[in-house]
Amino acid sequence: MDNSELVNQWIWRQDFWLPPGVTWKDLAEGTVDGGRHPVPRDLLISLPLALGFIALRFVFERVVALPLSRRLGVQDRVRVRVTPVLKLEAFYLQKKQQPSQSDLLVLEKHCGLSQRQIQTWLRQRRNQDRPGNTRKFCEASWRFVFYLMAFSAGLVSLINTPWFWDHRECWRGYPRQAVAEAQYWYYIVELSFYLSLLLCVSVDVKRKDFQEQIIHHIATIFLIAFSYCANYARVGTLVMLVHDSSDFLLESAKMFNYAGWRKTCDALFVFFAAVFLVTRLVVFPCRIVYTAVVDSLDVFPPYSGYYFLNGLLLVLQALHIFWAWLILRMVHKFVFLGKVERDERSDEESEADEEEEEDGEEDHSWEQKKGALNSKLASLASNCVLNNLTNQRRKINSRMPKAR
Repeated sequence: MDNSELVNQWIWRQDFWLPPGVTWKDLAEGTVDGGRHPVPRDLLISLPLALGFIALRFVFERVVALPLSRRLGVQDRVRVRVTPVLKLEAFYLQKKQQPSQSDLLVLEKHCGLSQRQIQTWLRQRRNQDRPGNTRKFCEASWRFVFYLMAFSAGLVSLINTPWFWDHRECWRGYPRQAVAEAQYWYYIVELSFYLSLLLCVSVDVKRKDFQEQIIHHIATIFLIAFSYCANYARVGTLVMLVHDSSDFLLESAKMFNYAGWRKTCDALFVFFAAVFLVTRLVVFPCRIVYTAVVDSLDVFPPYSGYYFLNGLLLVLQALHIFWAWLILRMVHKFVFLGKVERDERSDEESEADEEEEEDGEEDHSWEQKKGALNSKLASLASNCVLNNLTNQRRKINSRMPKAR
């Protein structure tokens, strides 16, 4: 037995992937007309499809999303172009975060500029690299189209299945459960899409919940792959459907937010918040997680794959709670301020951009106020001098008759 066979046997150990007493042959016996039995090598097609999604996204954003953004009135903010300074440019490319006090002292010596001028230059330089509303609109529109189509196709393929209405049916006949062709492709397309998101994470717009999104993508990929290999396809399809049900609403709200359609954005956000809170905090934990943790024990005892599957589901649920907290903060703003001021899950760059540009405006206005104040003080001082001279002259004139 060569090393490749040993590695293959170690990776596909039955005691990890399958419950006790279940073999890969048992899964193959579940094949019926119109269905297939899950084989791990089926998922290999998702790798080239992920690259295909990236190419399709590139074409979609330029052919469809970009003209649509212009028709909806999406406008990019005009950025101030900085005067090139080699030392500051080298520092910015090396360290893009805020400079420390020691960094400012060093740059002040090398550049011959004041610390205030250095901070202004770095702020304006960061603004040049920030994504515009058009780019963010194109990214949101791509995700909106995918999530809407995936949710619609998933709902059509699952609405007539018994486990869609009764989650205990997820375990009836396990492990000899055939996977329908529609559900197989639902798996492949979802896995390919999340792989494409993970591959593009370095070039996509960086958001406030960047780390949570990375964890979500990785957990989703592992969950999709493991649930398919272990033939938990019924649970897996329900998990994907629940997630797609609210994601397209979020992306549509972002699209109208970038276009400046405030009322439409607010209405879509309220609808999204309601769907998200119901599906992620009620349906997902009370139905899907419950059936995976409790109902499955009626079919097989706990084993390593059981803990792995439910661990991934709990990771997703923890992320749902985190995002629900952000959404409830926005709901609080909406109720007491009358509008959604900022998407708590939105772009980190946009939020920082607004804050920094407000600081720049404050600096500019402060300079204007400072100049006006100085002129007023100078005028006041000159008036005081003139008044003093006039009073002294009057006193001298009043004393002259007495002296005569």
